Amino acid sequence: MYYERGVRQSDISKELHISQPRVSRLLKRASEVGIVRTTVSLPTGVYLDIEEQLEQKYGLDQVVVVDTGSFGEDVTPALGAAAADYLAATLIGGDTVGISSWSATLLAVVGAMRPFRSPVVDTVVQLVGGIGDPQVQMQATRLIDQFASNTGAEPLLLPTAGILDSSALRESLMSDSSVTQVLATWERLTVALVGIGSVEPSTLAAQSGNVFSAKDRAALDAAGAVGDICFRLFDTDGQKFPSEFNDRVSGITPEQLLNVPRRIGIAGGPRKYAAIRGALLGQWINVLVTDIETARRLLEEPSA
Repeated sequence: MYYERGVRQSDISKELHISQPRVSRLLKRASEVGIVRTTVSLPTGVYLDIEEQLEQKYGLDQVVVVDTGSFGEDVTPALGAAAADYLAATLIGGDTVGISSWSATLLAVVGAMRPFRSPVVDTVVQLVGGIGDPQVQMQATRLIDQFASNTGAEPLLLPTAGILDSSALRESLMSDSSVTQVLATWERLTVALVGIGSVEPSTLAAQSGNVFSAKDRAALDAAGAVGDICFRLFDTDGQKFPSEFNDRVSGITPEQLLNVPRRIGIAGGPRKYAAIRGALLGQWINVLVTDIETARRLLEEPSA
C-alpha cells in the first residue's frame, strides 16, 4: 500500500485498523528483512561515483564532472554551465572572491550565471593583471563586472599588465596606491576562481599580449613546466617552477593562493590534461570542474 500505491501511513492505519506507529515499525521491518529494497538510479550525465573517486585520489574537497557530448569538441560551454550551477549552489553570502583575468572558460562561467536575488559576494577582485590588447582587456574587465553584477559584489580591478618586462617594473607598480588596495584584498579571499593554463597559451591569452614569447615557452617546455595558474608555473608533479618569470608577474603569489580556503579550478580537454593533473598533485586547487573524458583519464593515472 505504501510503496506500490503511494498510500499515506495515516490512511493505512485507518484502513487496516492498526496504529500509525505500528505501520511505521512494519515498514522499517520490511526494509530490514529485505522485503523492500532501495535502488538509486542516477540521471544521465551525473557521475557521482567518478567525482567521489577523484576526490579521494587527489585529496580534493569537491569535484564536478560534466558530460560535454552535446557540445562537440569544445568543452568550454559545458564547463562554464557546470561551474555556474556549482556557484549558484555554493555561494551563500559573505564571500570575497578572486578571479584570474585571462580565461575563455571563466568568461563562459559568468555568461552562464543567473543573477542572485540578493548579494552573496562582498567583493570580487582580479588575481592577475589585465592590461594588454584593448579588445581583450575589455573582456577581462567584463569578466569582473559581470560577476559583480550577478552576485552583488563590489568589483576591484588590478590596473597593470599580467607579465611585465622586468622585476623592477613589477615592484614599482605593485607599490602604487592604486594597486595596494587590491593586494590587501587578496589576504582575505575566501574563494579563488581560476582557469588552469598550459604552457602553450589559449587564443584569448595569446591575443592579450600577456603571455610568454615563443622562445620563452620553448625554454619552459624543455625545462619541464606543464602549466600555470595566474601565471604561476608548475611542473608535472605540481611543484612550483623556479623561474625569473615569477618575478615579472603582477598577480597573486603561490603562497597567497594556497591560503585561500576554496580554490576552484575550471579546465578540461586533452590540451590541458598535463596542466590539470599537475594542479591537482600540487594542491593548487581543492575544487575541480572538468569534463568526463579528463576525469576518467585522471582516474586511470597511477597514484603519484
